[in-house]
Parts: sequence; structure tokens; C-alpha cells
Amino acid sequence: MIRPARPDDAPEIAAIWNAIIRDTVATFTTQEKSVREIAMAMPAQPFFVAEDGAEILGFSTYFQFRDGPGYAHTMEHSVHLKEGARGQGLGRALMEAAEDHARAAGVHSIFAGISGENRDAIKFHSALGYKEVAHLPEVGRKFDRWHDLVLMQKIL
Repeated sequence: MIRPARPDDAPEIAAIWNAIIRDTVATFTTQEKSVREIAMAMPAQPFFVAEDGAEILGFSTYFQFRDGPGYAHTMEHSVHLKEGARGQGLGRALMEAAEDHARAAGVHSIFAGISGENRDAIKFHSALGYKEVAHLPEVGRKFDRWHDLVLMQKIL
């Protein structure tokens, strides 16, 4: 089931996100998310969760692409699933929830910032109608090496 996240989901969202931060280059950040930080963001930043019984299997969220009023209708998103939860359609369902919410909120376009080596994420976003609009070589650094960033965009 896909539903809007609640503040009491923050610990499970943090666990999923922090595993991605610690162990992968799906994000270039190395600073883990605190439960408090996620819970505090929820009133202003929509989060959606994929839930199986009492277990959160993944989440999606979106936020303004860049600061300033000129970017008020352009967002960037994050979507992450627990290991073992991929390939079941949950990522697609989480993205549909986020995109539907964004569309209803007047968002015009949404971006995905993807590590150039994350071919699965690039294929996933292509299947959802995202188009590659930029490939930025060696702009991220993590695990003592440089990483490319691929920007993909969807007009809602």
C-alpha cells in the first residue's frame, strides 16, 4: 500500500535513506539523515511510503529544485527502496504518488539527479517518461572517487 508518510514513519525512512547514504553512490551526500530532521521536514515536504503490513519498504519525496521564487514550480525528487523490495512495482507506485501530488500542487516539472553509474535508476526513470537533459562529468565525490551526475526531467 502507498500512503502519505506520518512523523512516526521517520525512523524507518531514516533507516532506508541512511543505508543508501552509507553504502551506495545513489546519493553523493555522506551526511546521514536524522529521524528528527525527517519528521520536521514532513509538514512542508511531502513524503510517501510503501507499506507492507507494519513494515515500510520504501519512500518517495520531493522538494524545490533550487532556492528562489523563480523555481517554485520545479522540483527534485528522491525515491528509495529497501534491499529486497525492488522489482515489485513499488518504486513506480511511489513515484506516481509523488508526481500526482506535485501535479495537484501546481508543479510544472520534476528532476531526478542520478549517479552516472546507476544504470538501473536511469532505466527506471526513462520508463516513467523522464528524459536525460544533462550529464555532468565528475561533479560528485564519494568513496574516494569522482562520479558523474545525470539529470533527468519530466514535465508534469
